[in-house]
This record gives sequence, structure tokens and C-alpha cells, in this order.
Amino acid sequence: MKHSRTIRLVLIGTVAGATFAGCGVSSDPTPISANQTYTNNHYVHGVGYYHAPYSRWYPLPYNHYMPGQGYYYGGRWAPQPQTPSITASRPGADAARLAQLQRTSTSRGGSSFGRSSTGSSSTRGGFGSSSHSTAS
Repeated sequence: MKHSRTIRLVLIGTVAGATFAGCGVSSDPTPISANQTYTNNHYVHGVGYYHAPYSRWYPLPYNHYMPGQGYYYGGRWAPQPQTPSITASRPGADAARLAQLQRTSTSRGGSSFGRSSTGSSSTRGGFGSSSHSTAS
């Protein structure tokens, strides 16, 4: 009986450790830069999703679908998803600077980006769209 309790505690500790290991602010120290190329939907915690065709970050993924709103890209809603002609790009100097400021502010406990169209860089990337994602 004691043996199974010990095993259970080890398993619970392992699951809890794995669960919390992925939480929190990204530890990626690489600054956001206008000299860096980012793929469409590249995600940076506290900044948002990079929309390569628009060379800046937004709060929702490219082609995010929401019933009643449509598809989100480039800071607006549209009735149809957009097929990106550009799958990776570099942000403008202002977009990179604002994204880095937002990232720094968020890592210090500041507020999140809200509806701003400032940018970031960190964990998620890809060439496809999020046209079949659901609202959360």
C-alpha cells in the first residue's frame, strides 16, 4: 500500500510539473527586429500573431473565424478568408519597435495588447491559415 502511494505522488508531481512548465511568459530573449523574417501566424506571448502580408502583429491569428464576424486578417473582419500571397516577411521598423515595447511591458506585468496592432515573436509559426479555428 505504501508503495502505490509513493508512485501516485511521483506521477502527480510529474504531471503537475509538465503542466506548469509550458505556462508563463516566453523565455526567448531574442528581441523583435525589423531585420528578422517572421512567418505568417508567428506568435509572441503578450504581443500577438504576426500577419506576414501586413508586416505587423495582431491580437488574433490570420484568418481566425468567428461566427457572426467572419474571418480576421490585417486588423479587420471579412466575409471570406484571405489566401496569403506572402507567407513570411519582415516587420517595418515602427511595428518591430512597438512589438518589442509591448513584449517588454507584458513581461514586466504590464497590460496585454488589447486591440492594438503592435507586434511580437516567439513560439508559433506556419504558412497555413486558421480559417477553421473556432472562437475561444
